[in-house]
Amino acid sequence: QVQLVESGGGLVQAGGSLRLSCAISGSIFNINAMGWYRQAPGKQRELVATIASGDRINYADSVKGRFTISSDNGKNTETMYLQMNSLKPEDTAVYYCNIKRTWPTPYDSWGQGTQVTVSS
Repeated sequence: QVQLVESGGGLVQAGGSLRLSCAISGSIFNINAMGWYRQAPGKQRELVATIASGDRINYADSVKGRFTISSDNGKNTETMYLQMNSLKPEDTAVYYCNIKRTWPTPYDSWGQGTQVTVSS
């Protein structure tokens, strides 16, 4: 019912910037929350930043002040962004976008992931 496609990952030096994009299409009304998560090798997937209904934004403590989540609403699509500044080697991970809905038909959907590698 919903498709998510991430782009924008890559290799960057510490202190650099990247912007990730997530193109969302399909049944995208009544969204409860959308956001970015990441998973580093050998670690569990963790929340990076989310936007909940009412435009409530939440960031992981580790990225506050460095990352910014935003979204653009199109006619039948939505694009979510993650602007990442002052990148650190510990930000290296596969980044996933996610969207959740509870009504009318619930879903909890993920993109395929995009690799971000920060070199020291």
